[in-house]
Amino acid sequence: MIKQAKQKDSMTLAGFAMKLWTGHSITEMANMFENLISDDNAVCFLQYVDGKAIGFAQCQLRNDYVEGTDSSPVGYLEGIFIEDAYRKHGYAKELLKACEAWAKEKHCTEFASDCELENDDSLRFHMAMGFEEANRIICFRKDI
Repeated sequence: MIKQAKQKDSMTLAGFAMKLWTGHSITEMANMFENLISDDNAVCFLQYVDGKAIGFAQCQLRNDYVEGTDSSPVGYLEGIFIEDAYRKHGYAKELLKACEAWAKEKHCTEFASDCELENDDSLRFHMAMGFEEANRIICFRKDI
């Protein structure tokens, strides 16, 4: 089950985010998510299995130019994470679909993302989800 994150979920989100993005404290991450959750141009979703949070996705609207896109705003997948034991079950795909639906509600016609050049797992995920490579800095886009 997917739920849109609320303020009370900021520490849970921060815990997952720390596994993606190092160099920040848990408090810094929790504060960031508190701000994002109250921002109308951002959303975070949590994936639950048997009542336990097992991953998250963070999505925002970008109004500046997004590599490979032709419209504005563009829905942008800022981060997505599923605990190792729950991978390869379609949970990340479900989270992505929730982000895309949110972006459509915000009148976006395109959705984009990126990953680091050396992040082969992320590259494979994006390609499997229907993104097309827009540039070798590895930015992704797809119509939604």
